[in-house]
Amino acid sequence: MSTGLPMVVRDPALPARVRVHEVGARDGLQNESGLVPVDVKAEFVTRLAAAGLTTIEATSFVHPKWVPQLADAEELFPRVRDALPGVRLPVLVPNERGLDRALALGAREVAVFASATESFARANLNRTVDESLAMFAPVVSRAVEHGLTVRGYLSMCFGDPWEGAVPVEQVVAVCRRLADMGCDELSLGDTIGVATPGHVSALLTALEQAGIGSGRLAVHFHDTYGQALANTLAALRHGVSTVDASAGGLGGCPYAKSATGNLATEDLVWMLHGLGIETGIDLGLLTATSAWMAGHLGRPSPSRTVRALAGAAASHKES
Repeated sequence: MSTGLPMVVRDPALPARVRVHEVGARDGLQNESGLVPVDVKAEFVTRLAAAGLTTIEATSFVHPKWVPQLADAEELFPRVRDALPGVRLPVLVPNERGLDRALALGAREVAVFASATESFARANLNRTVDESLAMFAPVVSRAVEHGLTVRGYLSMCFGDPWEGAVPVEQVVAVCRRLADMGCDELSLGDTIGVATPGHVSALLTALEQAGIGSGRLAVHFHDTYGQALANTLAALRHGVSTVDASAGGLGGCPYAKSATGNLATEDLVWMLHGLGIETGIDLGLLTATSAWMAGHLGRPSPSRTVRALAGAAASHKES
């Protein structure tokens, strides 16, 4: 029977601490077919913070027509902002109007969402890569002027459902433009989950050679082919110490139908703790939170760790 804790074997070649950038409340819930009540969302974020997560992406200030699941951003954000003063609560802003809404509510961290490929830029943003970057430039500039921290998400860094494998140099070029624009951090997205550890290593090496070091990078893996943890480990070996994950493995991508769920936060934390890497996260509380949310969504969590620990707890209770 599982003890709920992995055996710890420290690897000194890896970072001593990893910051988990939790995306379940935004990236996860925006892909739900039904609308999750704002009270449930607020409690979800609060429970995640109680489990030790210090960066929780709260919502997106996108037009409700495009993402009706996040139409309650104006109601949700002040509630979690006021309840969780010590927690970082970044929000996605697709354009200047979104930034205006975020600024009006006192957001201190924002993110823009770019694409490494033309096909996905058209599908997701209805613009070319160049046109989308031109749209983001004043958003990033104004955010920096207001003293905000800015993250640049970059989708399709490894593969695209229309274009296939994405050349490393193509990804590096867009990353360079986002960095030069003023983004403090770049999150490399494997949107359809086709990356492998060698590909991850090649991209991180190329980015370092282009002057974008691991300290400025985060990784965002999907587990379509079961490679998310292996890819994360490859990134850690390159010194990356910020990893995106979604509680319970929630999420996908509404504009890339082949994309499955994000890397589950619980699966990530199990691996990190087994490697002796500090996260500040209580795995038991996190697992309970994801099981609670799965109950609200009416289906079991896809996270292997949630299922294993929940099963072990049930067996222990029966015995």
